[in-house]
Amino acid sequence: MAPQLRHRIDKDTAPLRRDEMLAALRRRDRSYDGLFYAGVTTTGVFCLPSCPARDPRPEHIEFYATAREALVAGFRPCKRCRPLESGDDSPAWAKSLIARVEADPAARISDADLRAAGLDPAAVRRWFKKTHGMTFQAYCRARRLGDAFAALRSGRAIDEVVFDHGWGSHSGFRSAFGKLAGAAPGAAQAAPGAALVRLEWLETPVGPLVAGATDDALCLLEYPDRRMMERQLETLRRRLGRPLAPGRSPIIERLRTQLGEYFEGRRRTFDLPLDYPGSSFQRRVWDALLRIPYGETRTYAALARETGAPGAARAVGAANGANRIAIVIPCHRVVGADGGLGGYGGGLWRKLRLLELEGVRLAGPDDAPGSRV
Repeated sequence: MAPQLRHRIDKDTAPLRRDEMLAALRRRDRSYDGLFYAGVTTTGVFCLPSCPARDPRPEHIEFYATAREALVAGFRPCKRCRPLESGDDSPAWAKSLIARVEADPAARISDADLRAAGLDPAAVRRWFKKTHGMTFQAYCRARRLGDAFAALRSGRAIDEVVFDHGWGSHSGFRSAFGKLAGAAPGAAQAAPGAALVRLEWLETPVGPLVAGATDDALCLLEYPDRRMMERQLETLRRRLGRPLAPGRSPIIERLRTQLGEYFEGRRRTFDLPLDYPGSSFQRRVWDALLRIPYGETRTYAALARETGAPGAARAVGAANGANRIAIVIPCHRVVGADGGLGGYGGGLWRKLRLLELEGVRLAGPDDAPGSRV
């Protein structure tokens, strides 16, 4: 593979341009397998670039950096190119196990079931974690919930979703949904004006985002594959005192439009009402983030001084990581003292992509942090 096609940041991979991915998909170029996955909105499947299936129309394609992102977004693996099997290098037991899940995504496969099949649960867990960035059990949950959430978002009735997607009872599905959102899924069909945080899924050039809004303000914009996602949702539900449930929101529609303009390079600031409850220190940090201009960066130490807490760079970093409204409250604009990326809950490749979009050139040894290209 040509090295210029991959921009490595530790173990993360920066996304390719959409036109390049479309061209690779048309060519069925195997050299791009593993660099991205293509979700087809009309069929609900996701594929490798080399998939032999008929080419979908470009407007029906969403691209994802990992198989995990595609699963979380509600796509299921293609049965022709089998994107979860990692080519010929996958062990036979992994291929067999994935085929078992795909044959019945609703089935529960416990550690005892794995042992009965002659598999070591720890080895299975390690392989899935290394290959797909999630454990086997997390893969099974994502597979079930992804299908169910996709059906809910399409407007299907809760009764149909529960039983058509393998949940033997309402209580089982409600329990799984509750672990993610803290609310019963039927709340999505509550009467207008109900005291809910409405959740919607947004597709962006840096992967899917989950947006949440009350009737008055945006309160969530988060990457669904982030490790802290469930904790963020639980904290939001507790601080706002409202349940969370899928549903449409005028504020999220405004967000969708403004994010599109941002990624097209036509918007530098967001004009949305925000609600971001937190401790007094967290609020000071998040307020300071909102003051960092487009195309500029601040170090953690500089942000600590600005919030009146010099020497508290680590605490600032923790507050930065607890930000629940990514991009709009631009925590990606905070970098390390050496001019490096520092950290980012959504993955360093996303942070790099956002900074590149804004024209930021990361500093070298002789540069000041945050210089522009």
